[in-house]
Amino acid sequence: MKLDILFFGAHPDDVELGCGATIAKEVSLGKKVGIVDLTRGELGTRGTAEIRDEEAKNAAEILGVSIRENLAMRDGFFVNDETHQLEVIKMIRKYRPEIVICNAVDDRHIDHGKGSKLVSDACFLSGLIKIETAIDGISQAAWRPKLVYHYIQWKDLKPDFVVDVTGFMEKKVSSLMAYKSQFFDPNSDEPTTPIATKNFQDSILYRAQDLGRLINSEYAEGFTVERYLAVNSLADLV
Repeated sequence: MKLDILFFGAHPDDVELGCGATIAKEVSLGKKVGIVDLTRGELGTRGTAEIRDEEAKNAAEILGVSIRENLAMRDGFFVNDETHQLEVIKMIRKYRPEIVICNAVDDRHIDHGKGSKLVSDACFLSGLIKIETAIDGISQAAWRPKLVYHYIQWKDLKPDFVVDVTGFMEKKVSSLMAYKSQFFDPNSDEPTTPIATKNFQDSILYRAQDLGRLINSEYAEGFTVERYLAVNSLADLV
């Protein structure tokens, strides 16, 4: 299956938090969208890897994505080396996306920055014909996405562009609430974590509202780029 956009996250829930409303919007526009999680989030303080597997499946169904896969790399300990790059390259060549969107380039969790660089490097390497990969014994052709973007996570990085996601925040929040083990629950006996607080849950909306305010819309999500953005005409800018 060829996808238009492939989203990568170091952990299940990364893409929903970073750009879940953008995913929902692109799906509504008829785009074929997929998600690949690098790890199962097994080091997460709350819940288990098995619980996260089910939560990720439910979140994907809410967003309406075409596929979701998990590469089962070691949470907290994966590295940007040949072995891990080849696993990401296989996904890029399998789904041949025009656009790849991955973790924030710099963030509180060390896996986010590592995941960002790993996927970005793999996007370049995936276009080299002398790197040979195969899935189920079938050789893959080289493929390089046209664009690589990064969503914004814990740190309040300055976006290079924003997407108006007015009308899609409800679906984003619904996809996040599928991760019942991870977020704020006043009745939970699990330890409190930075993302399991009422303030963090509220921030999902107010951060999007603030970006929306700056572009005269209700909600927006921000992204950073690796190279200059280009438009054919000034009229392309919203």
